[in-house]
Amino acid sequence: QIFTCHQVGEERKVPLATLAFQGQARFWWTAFVRKRRLHNDPPIEYWNDLRSAMRRRRIPSYYSTELMDKLQRLQQNNMSVEEYRQKMELHLMRARIKEEERLTIARFLSGLNFDIRDRVELLPYRDLDDLVQLCIRVEQQHLRKNSFDIKCFKCLGRGYIASQCPNKKIMILRRQHIYSSHDETSSTTSSDSESNNEEHQIENAYPYDGKLLMIRRLLGSQPNESHISQREKIFHTRCKILDKACSLIVDSGSCCNCCSTRLVDKLNLTPIPHPKPYQLHWLNEDGDIIMDKQVKVKFSIGNYEDQVVFDIVPMKAFHILLGRPWQFNKKTMHNGITKEITFTHKENKFVLHPLSPSKVIEDQVQMKLKREKEKKLLKKKKRSINP
Repeated sequence: QIFTCHQVGEERKVPLATLAFQGQARFWWTAFVRKRRLHNDPPIEYWNDLRSAMRRRRIPSYYSTELMDKLQRLQQNNMSVEEYRQKMELHLMRARIKEEERLTIARFLSGLNFDIRDRVELLPYRDLDDLVQLCIRVEQQHLRKNSFDIKCFKCLGRGYIASQCPNKKIMILRRQHIYSSHDETSSTTSSDSESNNEEHQIENAYPYDGKLLMIRRLLGSQPNESHISQREKIFHTRCKILDKACSLIVDSGSCCNCCSTRLVDKLNLTPIPHPKPYQLHWLNEDGDIIMDKQVKVKFSIGNYEDQVVFDIVPMKAFHILLGRPWQFNKKTMHNGITKEITFTHKENKFVLHPLSPSKVIEDQVQMKLKREKEKKLLKKKKRSINP
């Protein structure tokens, strides 16, 4: 196109084109000219000869076969009719295929989706352009029909989503009860509507379901869940760390975020020096403990994912303890009856749900059995070393 625009003669096309070569292309052209001189070959003077040499250099021998294969396998699938036609024409041009229009029409029809092809084959058309326009019209009809299947969760209407809902009536479904309200001019109804919209944006984070860093699962009868309440329990849940289920509690009485040494050893986490070591009075046989190591742990509970720096503590009842620092940073709100913890993380509102008391007991028994099993193995090793 540049040559045609500037009316460049055939004898000047090759020098002008090679003058624009840069980098690797210039090195290739210099070596190519030198090689032709060594073999006493005539220099390239015509544009078509230069194009052929460049195609031999840059385009592999299987390129045409690969293009033909892509063209034969081309299907519409998730593409629109117009995108499908453009892709087919592009493959035809790249493969340098010139065929009769009736063959192109047959190729186009064979790759169409069945729901469009079955309708179009019954309609009259003159050429490829006419066929494409018919396909686009049929495609638009299908899109309108499918949009009617979309359901609004506010008014339960069809054909639109909640943000485009034309109905001012808001309906909330909670278990077996249905609450509905009409839009009014009063500020009370407006505030209720905003709170309802917020409820749909809350993400519930339930305990991670998995084996609790255990080899085998405990088999036995557990207390009836109906006889155990959350009244005297602290918040227990399970989190996921490196695809492992770990025990986690939230305790407002703790002055630090803690992580058990067992978790660090089992998951091969890398401790880091504590910037401000301190002495902690821990209720076990160790007495006062010097806290001089920390570890950065990435964990998740449902869709809630976070990374927290924990102090490493030799605790046995659980793997992770989120104390006052975490609650302060997240500005958590605690429901004293359901034990649910609500907070905002990365502009998303989360509600952490606790484990049932029976699940908490099951986790504690599993951890106890595992510790006892490891103690027995350790004793056997000591006996084998010192008979």
